[in-house]
Amino acid sequence: MARALLANLADRVNAPTGVPGRMSPSQAKTEVLSGLTVALALVPEAVAFAFVAGVSPLVGLYAAFIVGLITALIGGRPGMISGATGALAVVMVSLVAEHGVEYLFAAVVLMGILQLLAGIFRLGKFIRLVPHPVMLGFVNGLAIVIFLAQLSQFQVPGSAELTGHGSSGGEWLSGVPLMLMLALVALTMAIIWALPKLTTAIPAPLAGIGITALIVILFGIDVPRVGDLASVQGGLPAFHIPMVPLTWETFTIIAPYALILAAIGLIESLLTLNLVGEIVGERGGSSKECVAQGVANTVTGFFGGMGGCAMIGQSMINVKSGGRTRLSGASAAIFLLIFIVAASPLIEQIPLAALVGVMFMVVIGTFAWKSLTILLKVPAADALVIILVTVTTVLTDLAIAVVVGVIVSALTYAWQNAVRIRAKTYYTPEGAKVYQVQGPLFFGSVEGFTELFDIPEDPGRVIVDFADSRVADQSALTAIEALAKKYEDAGKRIELRHLSRDCHRLLQKAGQLMTDSDDDPEYGVAADYQVRTGVLAGGH
Repeated sequence: MARALLANLADRVNAPTGVPGRMSPSQAKTEVLSGLTVALALVPEAVAFAFVAGVSPLVGLYAAFIVGLITALIGGRPGMISGATGALAVVMVSLVAEHGVEYLFAAVVLMGILQLLAGIFRLGKFIRLVPHPVMLGFVNGLAIVIFLAQLSQFQVPGSAELTGHGSSGGEWLSGVPLMLMLALVALTMAIIWALPKLTTAIPAPLAGIGITALIVILFGIDVPRVGDLASVQGGLPAFHIPMVPLTWETFTIIAPYALILAAIGLIESLLTLNLVGEIVGERGGSSKECVAQGVANTVTGFFGGMGGCAMIGQSMINVKSGGRTRLSGASAAIFLLIFIVAASPLIEQIPLAALVGVMFMVVIGTFAWKSLTILLKVPAADALVIILVTVTTVLTDLAIAVVVGVIVSALTYAWQNAVRIRAKTYYTPEGAKVYQVQGPLFFGSVEGFTELFDIPEDPGRVIVDFADSRVADQSALTAIEALAKKYEDAGKRIELRHLSRDCHRLLQKAGQLMTDSDDDPEYGVAADYQVRTGVLAGGH
C-alpha cells in the first residue's frame, strides 16, 4: 500500500497537470533547479513577512515550507508557488500584538477551514467575474509592491523594521556600501538577462544568485547578507495545537481575522492562478486551488506556521526559470526545509543584492507594460479601472483593490447598458402603434424604458415588442407591470410580444396581455424566485 501511495505521489509530481505521466531527465533537472531558485528567493521574503506580522522568522519559514509543499502537490495550477505573503502579514499584525501568536495559529486553522469550504462549494468559479482591466491593475500594482518591498534592503541592517511595502524610515545606505549594493544588483540583473541568450541549461535567476554570491564570498565584499536579517536555522516543524481557550470568546476574536485572511488569500491565489494559466496556456483549477489552500493553511496552523497563499513574484520566477510541473514547487519547499535544518550557515552568506536583482527582474517581467500604451486606446472607464486598481493595490491591499475594481467595473457596465435602452416605433395598417424595444431591460434601465412611451398621445391599441430586448430582473418585470397598468388606467389596450415563458408565469396583472408566438425567447427570468402575494421578487 505504501508503495502504491508513493507511486501515485510520484505520478502527480511528474505530470504538468496532475495527470500521470513521465518527464525527461533534462526537464526534471530544470524543474529541480527552478525550485532551488525559488527557495533561495523565498528565504528573505518569509523572514521579512514574519517581521511584519510580529512573529519569529521561523514561523514565516515553516509557513512557506508547509503551504508551498501542499499546494505544489494538490493545487489547481502546477508550477505555482505559495508561501507566507505580505498581504496576509499586514492583517495578522494586530491580532498578534493584541492576543499573541497562539491566537494567530488558531486563526490560521480557521482560515484554512473557510478556504476548504469555499473549494468544496466551488466558490472559486466566481473569480471569472474579475474583468480584464482589474487583472491589469492587479499585476501592475503587485509589481510596484514587489519593487517597493525591495527598498528595505537598501537600508543599514537593523536600522528599520522590515515591511511589506518598503522601508519604515530607517537609515539608508550611502557612499561605497550603496554603490556596491547597486553594482551587485545590476550584475545579477545583467546575468539573468544575458544568460538565456547563451544557454538554458541552468535557470538564469539561479545563475545570477550563484555568481553574485560567489564573487561576494571569494572577495569578502562587505554587503548586507541574508544572515543580517535573522538566523534561518531551526529544526523540523513540530505538531502543535494552538494554546487558546476553546470558548465562544476565542471564536469571536479569531473569526473576523480568519474571514479576512481567507478572502485575501483566495483572491490573491486565484488571480495568480489565472495569471500563471495565461502564461502556460492552461485554464480551470480554481476550486481545486481553494481546497489546496484550505488544506495547506489548516495544516500550517497546527505546525506553528503563519499561513500563506500564492506568491506572484516567486511564481513568476518559477515559470520564467522553466518550472511547469508539481516537481518545481515541491522541490522549492523541500530545499527551503533543507536550508532551515542543515544549510543555514551557507544560505545566510548569500548577498541580499543578488535576491533584490532577481526580484527587480520579476518586477520588469510582471508589470504589464503594454497597459501604458493602451490607456488612451481603451474606453475611459477601463483606463480608470486599471489606474484605480493599481493605485489601490499599492496604497491598501490586493483584496480591497480587486473589490473596488470589480464594483467600479460592474457599475460602469450597468450604466452603459442602462443608456442603451431605446425603441423604434411604427404604426400597423390597423392603426396600432408598435414599440420595438431594443437593449436590456433591468434595474438600471427601467427609468429610460418608462420614458419611451407617450401614453396620452398613443392610440387605443399599443403593441410592445421585446424581440430585440431581454428582461433581466425583478425591476424589469415590475416596470412592465406598471406600464400595463398605466395604459389600462388610460382606457387603452396594450399587447406584449416576444416575452419568455418565465415572463408569462411571473407577470401577474400583465400576463393576460401577452401574445404567444412560436419565436418567443427561451431565456429564464427570476428562475430562482417565487411570486408571493402578488409581488414579484427576484432577478435573472
